[in-house]
Amino acid sequence: MVELNVLGLLYCAHAAIPHLQRSAEDGPRHVADMVNISSVAGRYARNWSGVYSLTKFGVGAFSESLRQELAGQYVRVSLVEPGATATELASHNRPEVLESIRSQFGQRMEAEDIADAIGYIVTRPRHVAVNEMLIRPTEQQR
Repeated sequence: MVELNVLGLLYCAHAAIPHLQRSAEDGPRHVADMVNISSVAGRYARNWSGVYSLTKFGVGAFSESLRQELAGQYVRVSLVEPGATATELASHNRPEVLESIRSQFGQRMEAEDIADAIGYIVTRPRHVAVNEMLIRPTEQQR
């Protein structure tokens, strides 16, 4: 989890930033977007998910710092924090964690719901930046 959620983000951001800076300067919209994906677990830690929450809290902190560094160059850095979403992630958990997940959430969101949120973020006018978006299924309580 640390390698993927933290180091993977760092390596991808490092590779993408020069291209985003050029796009914001020379591109037709004169703005560029980096959208990082975190989780509700990046705001609220739960039992059985300490390392996952650690990585997602880190994604949020890194995104906010990077947002501040690149804002003056019109490279917008946004953070999307999905709640319960139908992905393969749940299948990688121990049985007791799977049972906890099933009991806590009603209908889960689909990948398309998250894609719609990202589409909204990256289509804002140059002068509008969506810094964070917490998105959960209606029935999800926390």
